[in-house]
Amino acid sequence: MDEQVVKLAKETVARYRELTEELSDPAIFNDQRRYAEVAREHSRMRRGAELSERFLAALREEREARELIPTAESAEEREFFVEEAREAGRRAAKLSEEIRSELIDRDPNDDKDVILEIRAGAGGDEAALFAGDLYEMYARYADRLGFRHRVLDASPAEVGGYKEIIVEIEGDGAYSVFKHEGGTHRVQRVPKTESQGRIHTSTATVAVLPEAEEVEVEINPNDLEIDVYRSSGPGGQSVNTTDSAVRITHKPTGLVVTCQNEKSQLQNKEQALRILRSRLLEREMRERREREGQMRLAQFGSGDRSAKIRTYNFPQGRITDHRVGLTVHNLEAVLGGELEEFTKALAAKERAERLAASAAGSPG
Repeated sequence: MDEQVVKLAKETVARYRELTEELSDPAIFNDQRRYAEVAREHSRMRRGAELSERFLAALREEREARELIPTAESAEEREFFVEEAREAGRRAAKLSEEIRSELIDRDPNDDKDVILEIRAGAGGDEAALFAGDLYEMYARYADRLGFRHRVLDASPAEVGGYKEIIVEIEGDGAYSVFKHEGGTHRVQRVPKTESQGRIHTSTATVAVLPEAEEVEVEINPNDLEIDVYRSSGPGGQSVNTTDSAVRITHKPTGLVVTCQNEKSQLQNKEQALRILRSRLLEREMRERREREGQMRLAQFGSGDRSAKIRTYNFPQGRITDHRVGLTVHNLEAVLGGELEEFTKALAAKERAERLAASAAGSPG
């Protein structure tokens, strides 16, 4: 039996019991922040702990059955103990694979909150309208899952929709749900401004960033260039008369984040730093994957009409995800937030790839 899995199972059960005891201590309710942290970790570990307990129990049953084999007083009794040990061993092996999938090969960022950055791509006004459609789709999907969401920053387009909109989605496992949405989304439809009824193709790009904690990504204040200016709305009209909008430039990487949605300069600065931390974490993750030889296309892609992960065809009422070859004919329902079919198919593809990589001895 894989000693790595055995060790991890024991550690997981021990940690889960510690958390259970801490949650049962009335003193924890005096510190609501600590209570929230412990409750969240406890909930996140539940499935892994249950699998680990069943796995360790199966190992004990296998060991006990094998110890009884030499004591058998008949061939029938000996065969009974042998079969008991085999059956327990089979259960332990199956649970070992499930534990590996849940605790070892699982993406360590899956439990994080997520930041979605949606930008209009090729297609002018129609691309901005489509970016707005994607934002509404994700907001509705988050509502269906009971997740919280809020806009961190937005640049509305004059015709409607957005040139760019950045959204935070909070909920247990939010990143695991939304992480496959990153890439170029393509729409085919007749724009409202099209008098000849011709179908146009436009795009919007989505980047999905796991939200980084301050302890994960340390930012040296000396590396930041911070500018403040007046917030403005569509068409450049002034939203307020104070310099509350913030632009932060991270000098070592050249990353630039702007934020003007909040009313105060301090709030906009805090939001901009959260976005910057998440972009830096995503950048580090991408560089690590490249160093490990797992080159992947950048989430944004080029944003042109030929690069795409999913196509939304309005005349035919269908959506096709090109990564898994899945086509559905309920476009309006999907835009209304019913994304589960795509989420499950993409998660299954990821699991299969991780298991294949693990079996081949590749880094997962």
